Amino acid sequence: MCRLFGLSGGRERIAATFWLLEAPDSLAEQSHRDPDGTGLGAFLPDGRPYLAKQPVAAYADRAFAHEARTVHSRTFVAHIRYASTGAVAPENTHPFEQRGRLFAHNGVIGEIDRLEAVLGSTRELVQGETDSERFFALISREAEDTDDLGSAITRAAQWIADNLPVFALNCVLITATELWALRYPDVHELYVLQRPAGGPQASAHLDHRGRAGELHVHSAHLAQHPSVVVASEPLDDDPGWRALESGQLLHVDADLQVSIATVIARPPARVLTLADLDPRAAASQQATGGGR
Repeated sequence: MCRLFGLSGGRERIAATFWLLEAPDSLAEQSHRDPDGTGLGAFLPDGRPYLAKQPVAAYADRAFAHEARTVHSRTFVAHIRYASTGAVAPENTHPFEQRGRLFAHNGVIGEIDRLEAVLGSTRELVQGETDSERFFALISREAEDTDDLGSAITRAAQWIADNLPVFALNCVLITATELWALRYPDVHELYVLQRPAGGPQASAHLDHRGRAGELHVHSAHLAQHPSVVVASEPLDDDPGWRALESGQLLHVDADLQVSIATVIARPPARVLTLADLDPRAAASQQATGGGR
């Protein structure tokens, strides 16, 4: 399954070091486990988006993903992609940037030609083939006449849930100062951790590692500063991890204030199951092998 990760340091520009794919023990195992893309998004001191991403497959150079990258930002989003829609290519690799915002998604949306048809002028923001980038463009369209990004995410997700076949819409969206995360429906989990400075022991660095051995995040700054973390799975044994419920939208503001609201209380009108997906997409959505 794809891995989603989001991090907010509130008012603090924190340094975080990311290993987006830690090397397995053998080349033979690498050839079976390597994902189809890795990406990291953050913001520079002047507020411009920063993206480091690359398609990474068993036949490609894995050095980019195995190297550690240390970035300073108030907000971060990271993504490990297992392709379900679109080729393994830079333009299909998460996170995506639109209008100064960064976005990553885990799931499958059907009939993306119908989704594309309602995008209007925001179709020009789409560079690749994925349903994810079109979902993001629909959010961008909904955000054109409002400063309330939460409402834009809600309206876009509700329209998709009411009109298109849906497997999952889990996503993380960040600006230079704020973070949003949606879990919908209950196919894939999404967790949040409100971490005090130093964690449960009040003195520890943040040092998170996924069970799949793909994502590893370290920040010494967070021994002194609080943070909020969002991830597809609990990344350590901190007892503060809690799962978002289906339909819940999380918002972390510039001061690390957290709000969670149920924005979609109904199931998708047309639910996709693994049996409905083609073999590649189905494999991408299973916990042992993939996500978006």
